[in-house]
Amino acid sequence: MKKIISVLLAVTMVGSFAVIFTGCDNNAADTPETADYKLAENIQDGSILHCFSWDFNTIKNSMADIAASGFTSIQTSPINECLEGEGAGMQLYGNGKWYYHYQPTDWTIGNYQLGTKEEFKAMCEEADKYGIKVIVDVLPNHTTPATSEVNQNLIDAVGGMDKLYHENSQYDLRDYGNRLACTTYKMGGLPDVNTENPDFQNYYLNFVNECIDLGVDGFRYDTAKHIGLPDDPKEDDGYENNFWERVTTEIHNADKIFNYGEVLQGNNDRINDYIDAIGRTTASTYGDRIRSAVTQNNLDSSMIKDYFINEENTDKIVTWVESHDNYINDGNWAQMTEEQVLLAYSIIASRKDGTPLFFDRPYHASPENQWGMNRIGAAGSDMFKSDIVRAVNFFRIAMTGEDEEMVTPNDDSTAVVIERGEKGAVIINTSGELETGFEINLPDGSYQDRVDKETVYTVSGGKLTSENPIPENTTVVLYNEGYVNYAAPAVVSVDEDTEFYYDSDTLEVTLHCENTDNAEFKLEAGDTVANAEFKDGETVTINQGQGETAVLTLKASNSLGVETYRQVFFTRTGAKVETSVDKGAKVYFEKPDSWGNEINAYVYSDSDGEETSWPGVPMTDEGDGVYSYTSEYDWITPKIIFNDGTNQYPGANAEGLLMEDGKTYSVN
Repeated sequence: MKKIISVLLAVTMVGSFAVIFTGCDNNAADTPETADYKLAENIQDGSILHCFSWDFNTIKNSMADIAASGFTSIQTSPINECLEGEGAGMQLYGNGKWYYHYQPTDWTIGNYQLGTKEEFKAMCEEADKYGIKVIVDVLPNHTTPATSEVNQNLIDAVGGMDKLYHENSQYDLRDYGNRLACTTYKMGGLPDVNTENPDFQNYYLNFVNECIDLGVDGFRYDTAKHIGLPDDPKEDDGYENNFWERVTTEIHNADKIFNYGEVLQGNNDRINDYIDAIGRTTASTYGDRIRSAVTQNNLDSSMIKDYFINEENTDKIVTWVESHDNYINDGNWAQMTEEQVLLAYSIIASRKDGTPLFFDRPYHASPENQWGMNRIGAAGSDMFKSDIVRAVNFFRIAMTGEDEEMVTPNDDSTAVVIERGEKGAVIINTSGELETGFEINLPDGSYQDRVDKETVYTVSGGKLTSENPIPENTTVVLYNEGYVNYAAPAVVSVDEDTEFYYDSDTLEVTLHCENTDNAEFKLEAGDTVANAEFKDGETVTINQGQGETAVLTLKASNSLGVETYRQVFFTRTGAKVETSVDKGAKVYFEKPDSWGNEINAYVYSDSDGEETSWPGVPMTDEGDGVYSYTSEYDWITPKIIFNDGTNQYPGANAEGLLMEDGKTYSVN
């Protein structure tokens, strides 16, 4: 039985608000050697943390945690002025949308979702203190479809609205193999900017250079495949296809900026040409292969070694297990567990080539809840601080310049050993116990697992042994030269079953902390503020008015002063997070070549049931492998599954994708 201590904090109430907490003693971690984190000097030699929809202040306040987790770089969501959709709501999906910051209204720094230019500058300055590089997600290819909201300054600067967009932008992109259509047509309902217009290029370059002057070290180019290469066909407007040349050479510190383009591989993607033009691209096919390898427990080198990029370019790619696009659009959130994400990340981060990016899922997301806490601005999951992520990130830095070899231990394809020269090795085991005694390319001696910091492995005569087999779903990191016993960050959180939208009179929230003995919380609702220290397992009781949102800020530091910060939001409301889709809404699906030609759309919602029984409604063949579905009903939060009667997307037992009017869905 835990010893329970109850404390009542008397608080002056505004709109009925009170705080109560109970709890138990916290067990702090052993004191590590140092908190002087040595990150990679160059972005490509380290790892990137994708701070998906975190605001600038949250990133700034989390910088110590990010360094402690071994990330050399952070990648922000788009920082440009954007559409204030749905009354500027701040939910990732519901009353607000994450994708509004992918709908530019101007190329100036700052927006209502992420913060101001001044806050961005402060974030960059904080990153510099830790040696962390800043990458910004940029999207010059399109604006918001709400063209009446486009800033007049932008329109004037480019020579008028007719000069802002391609003439072909009135057409929807259907044939990705047609390069003129791919680079000038409207994609996903977003009007295609005339990126060949030199006046637009000048305007955009001012934005990029201002970012660099404030401390930006790199850019991720969204939908880069839809901006023309020098030899691509183009409209007859007298302009040149020279966008990529200008934005990679006419920028400040051009030789030091880390540029990479999002080029989703598929029909006529010209990915190697984009690498030549931009410097680097994503490797989406490899990400798909890694996900399949881990979920199918097949780590044979034939599954995980090939990057599906020309050999001379494998050091010029950004790799991922998942990106925000495939997490949201492919149903990956329901198909891949956090445990599997960590195993897969161990593979890409321990390899020599490719710069690994770790997508941070929304806070408290789960296979049952894609959006988790469902709040723009807040930090995501604590996965990025896990023992596995920290160990492989620092391993990667220590192995800079070492060659790579992939080995199948004991001929067991459910496991792989990634050896880096004779300096270190990472073992990933996905299924069943893995017996040791297999050959390994490490000098004789003893090696402590840098993940659990307990298990000792012995290498003798070129063979690795330990007292016990390696458990399934385990990553083992082994190296001695270059290892530093870095301080693990503290962790503060709320219980896994916490409700963030609730309709009861009060809400009791259980608080947790690890690796700390000085955790504290601050609870704000209206004009009322409560502060207190807390121990692991203590609770806070929130009492607030209907429709109000309370902000719970948790802070702590470990024994060496590495600070941890998290904000959690609670709204008292009886309504679920819902969206409506009206009758007549139309969506599109790009059929994989291996599927049959009779495609169905199975549509359902929790409140409205299903449109018809499985396999759903036959879709309309629009040509070139594209099929459409038009809704016959009004829906509340509808979901959709595409299938040909045998194949389906998302896969079996996965929840359908959220249906959005005008959206094109694609398996890759």
